[in-house]
Amino acid sequence: MKKKNLIILGIDTSCDDTCAAIINNHTVLSNIVRTQKIHQKFGGVVPEVASSLHLQYIVSVVNNAILKAKIQTNAINAIAFTNYPGLNGSLLVGSAFAKSLAMCWQIPLISVNHIQAHILSHFLEGVHSTPPNFPFISLSISGGHTNIIKVKNFLEIKILVSYNDISLGNLFDNIAKILGFKYPGGRIIDKYAQLGNSKTFFFNKPKGKNLNFSFSGLQTNFLDLLKNQMKKNREFIYQNINDICASFQETVFEILFDKLNQTVKKTGIKNIVFSGGISSNLGLKKFFSEKSIENNWKTFFPQLEFSTDNAAMIALVGKLKYERNLFDKFYIKH
Repeated sequence: MKKKNLIILGIDTSCDDTCAAIINNHTVLSNIVRTQKIHQKFGGVVPEVASSLHLQYIVSVVNNAILKAKIQTNAINAIAFTNYPGLNGSLLVGSAFAKSLAMCWQIPLISVNHIQAHILSHFLEGVHSTPPNFPFISLSISGGHTNIIKVKNFLEIKILVSYNDISLGNLFDNIAKILGFKYPGGRIIDKYAQLGNSKTFFFNKPKGKNLNFSFSGLQTNFLDLLKNQMKKNREFIYQNINDICASFQETVFEILFDKLNQTVKKTGIKNIVFSGGISSNLGLKKFFSEKSIENNWKTFFPQLEFSTDNAAMIALVGKLKYERNLFDKFYIKH
């Protein structure tokens, strides 16, 4: 089903950001994100608190998205919402609200895979002068997932590599907490890393039999190094924070590259698309930009606005599914 102007309302409540957006085809008319800063004092996202705040924010967030887009509600052709993955309580709020609106307005309802939406955010207007060509490999890295995915076309994806223990985002949060940084600490680590020498400290890299990522060993090794050094010098972290962060990040990037490089060799696909919150890491961009030149890869990084959770990417997948008549029933589980 194709229309000249296809207007989609997207809703995302997968974690702790309440998001709503309006797109017209691939053009973003509005993209509203209400961040729940209260989780900083807990050192991580509290699911019950997140779902409760989504209930408080969602009406105003959706209303603001519609007002900023300068459209009437009867111009909206469909509502797309994040169905999975995410926190159950948070997802339930977004799905229930989307279902209620779609039922009230008598327009189609479209469920969206959050990971797939992150990947396809590269196809929003203005993100790239020329978007990635299919097929491509996506390195999807965030607080909730760490995957290498083969993307055959807009709606056909296959996870090739996953993770065995903790996601990369959780690793960054845990390391940040060890170093005494406030949550979320990933960007703080990256900030200090830009000033450090990445060759100062050595951390072990996991040696698994399969391609799946494993970060728990690196986390333990990192903690052991700090404990041993602080027995000798209580000011060790303070005096070496730049080099510690740089060495940690470099180890992570080398692990990512090793898995990605093996995947490229197996598939023969050299178009590499980064997605998820960690794809905004400055050190990662520099590292893989250099590696792409060395290995003749073509790499794509999302804009910051679309690397973290947002609803514009949800609306885009909704638009793509609408064109293929892939609608959902109102009784679909969240």
